[in-house]
Amino acid sequence: MKQSYFFMILFFGLFSAQKLKVIDSENGKAIPHARLILHDQIVYTNEDGFAPVGQGASNFEVSASGYQKKKVTAFNSLIKLTRAYKNIEEIKIVNVDIRKLLGDVSKHYQKRYFNEPSLYDVVYKEKRLDNDRLYFLVIAEAKLWSKSNHYNYKDGIRKNYDEILQMQLNNVKYLKNVKADSIFTTGTNEFSHEYMGNYFFSFELNRTLNHVRSIGSKYSGRLIFEEGDEQLITFKIKSGAGIELKGEFKYNKTDKVITYFEVHYLQTGYPPVRRKTAEGVEYDYQLGDAALIFDFYKKDGMYLPALTRFEGDKYSAFYLGKKHERKFSREIIYNTFEKSNKEGLTQKVDFSKSIWENVPVKEQKEDAILLSSEEQVFIDKK
Repeated sequence: MKQSYFFMILFFGLFSAQKLKVIDSENGKAIPHARLILHDQIVYTNEDGFAPVGQGASNFEVSASGYQKKKVTAFNSLIKLTRAYKNIEEIKIVNVDIRKLLGDVSKHYQKRYFNEPSLYDVVYKEKRLDNDRLYFLVIAEAKLWSKSNHYNYKDGIRKNYDEILQMQLNNVKYLKNVKADSIFTTGTNEFSHEYMGNYFFSFELNRTLNHVRSIGSKYSGRLIFEEGDEQLITFKIKSGAGIELKGEFKYNKTDKVITYFEVHYLQTGYPPVRRKTAEGVEYDYQLGDAALIFDFYKKDGMYLPALTRFEGDKYSAFYLGKKHERKFSREIIYNTFEKSNKEGLTQKVDFSKSIWENVPVKEQKEDAILLSSEEQVFIDKK
């Protein structure tokens, strides 16, 4: 896709989705990225706390990081969640050996998470901001096929990506790019082994473990909240190479699985490096902080992916005499699940080029997308 002023909406006809809002019971603030497990699909709230849920919805679960789960028996347009804890100082800290715990989950990963061919209806969203101004937004409906729901390193290194993950691009609901220059765009568009790996929790779990196990590393884990079988654990890691991480995860002590994992890579202290744009212009590039989030839910005794999210903040470039500070996010919401076969999809995205250069396969389904107010303003702006 060329970096030029570009606007395209491939979905016509306005759809007024019924919705509800999830808020903090204490301060009334909207809770973004709250998960709702409905009878036939998974949805999440947007940045304004709204989720596309019809009035017929009942007996569903609402959860969010840092909050207690809530069972909702009948539709309510306003859902209030209670914080898991108010002040960290009030918590009785229990130390956790995260090296042992993460190692056990990694060793038994394919036994504890569903590891057979799977097919998902997903919502794919990607956003990019320059100096806090949104300049790129794409939201699309797609099908995602996974051969085993974990990352196969041999196929990844050999670039046999279709043996790991396949995507069928369906309805591109919104695609808008108003960035004219090529800042933050390097001279290669090659789909990388690591980029594919970031779709899978097993890949990130092993990467985090490598930092923990590195020579000279320092790490700590603390149990700060427990609800039923689920424990909320925070952690800090400083690898032997000086890489700093912090995060939290939810651990089901009965099933011995991690149901939610969030890790932040603290990189703003690294020295800048020289990079080149696609046109060959050099500039100074400063790494920012990155975060990866993985969310799972249990269905019919199986642990399935509900969301993967990759975020970046404070990535800076000094380009043509001006500082650009970049934020970005890539999110996949797994709305539905069904068992599949080893052959995969008949029409699939070519990962050797930009996803949006592929031709969509039209497939109509009930809308599960709600724009945030910021996104709506961006789309409406001419």
